[in-house]
Amino acid sequence: MEYRRLGASGLTVPALSFGAGTFGGRGPLFGNWGTSDAAEARRLVDLCLDAGVTLFDTADVYSDGASEEVLGAALKGRRDRVLISTKTGLPTGDGPGDAGTSRARLVAAVDGALRRLGTDHIDLFQLHAFDAATPVEEVLATLDDLVRAGKLRYVGVSNFSGWQLMKSLAAAERHGRPRYVAHQVYYSLVGRDYEWELMPLGVDQGVGALVWSPLGWGRLTGRIRRGQPLPAGSRLHATAAYGPPVRDELLYRVVDALDEIAAETGRTVPQIAINWLLRRPTVSSVIVGARTERQLRDNLGAVGWSLTDDQVARLDTASAGEAAYPYFPYRRQEGFARLSPPAV
Repeated sequence: MEYRRLGASGLTVPALSFGAGTFGGRGPLFGNWGTSDAAEARRLVDLCLDAGVTLFDTADVYSDGASEEVLGAALKGRRDRVLISTKTGLPTGDGPGDAGTSRARLVAAVDGALRRLGTDHIDLFQLHAFDAATPVEEVLATLDDLVRAGKLRYVGVSNFSGWQLMKSLAAAERHGRPRYVAHQVYYSLVGRDYEWELMPLGVDQGVGALVWSPLGWGRLTGRIRRGQPLPAGSRLHATAAYGPPVRDELLYRVVDALDEIAAETGRTVPQIAINWLLRRPTVSSVIVGARTERQLRDNLGAVGWSLTDDQVARLDTASAGEAAYPYFPYRRQEGFARLSPPAV
């Protein structure tokens, strides 16, 4: 396993990390990703550790907290060997204090996560979404207190826009609060919006990307082909409306390119899609999820080898999309050429 610095921080993370959203199987939305119990989760954790995957990501909203509970049970007795990342901010109930990142919510969320995970600290704590109703100064002051109390080691965000992240970083610098070192983002061959604004911001500000849904919400698993119906049993039947939208032609163009390169390399479609991401600027770790050992072993095969420059160029071309204003006058490659200092 390759290890990388998380942004400009001193934290070292594996190039692949494991997303525990498939643990628990409780709740109407985030509970339908998987149903792994503690015994199944422990086996998946074993495989991860054997492969050098030491970062495990979850959130309080996954399976109504059951994901954190199952992950904590699976990690029992080996907490000192792993890094735990969790998130809060999305609604966990219908009450007025059950969403957002106010001081009261953050303190309660961290204490609840620590209890469910069975640990005394969280290595990376991320805000799952921007809370426009709470001043960023209040959020940062609360996180500062939690870091000083030893409950959190590093802090980050997820799903922020460029202005939301930059406003928070500026406030942290102005008031001497902890800076966000990670941004957990959606990024895939069929979803490259991250590159236009958030990637250059990450380079400039030293914020590392933790990539979620690297297979485009299950579209790049190798089961979808041009002109063929969606396979029976695919989770996309139930979850497509919740995930990032993808134009059919873009999807099939990317899948065609992946199939060609799979034939050339002997690698699977998911392995190629993940390997492409590992070459991108700012990417510190790609979060892979799996409901079965077979899926996990396949995803773990995305490291230890490299695509050729020609193969990368073909994937770049197949996955290229149109940019929104004010980015559409510029080609993505021109922006990459101007990324400086070297990507983190």
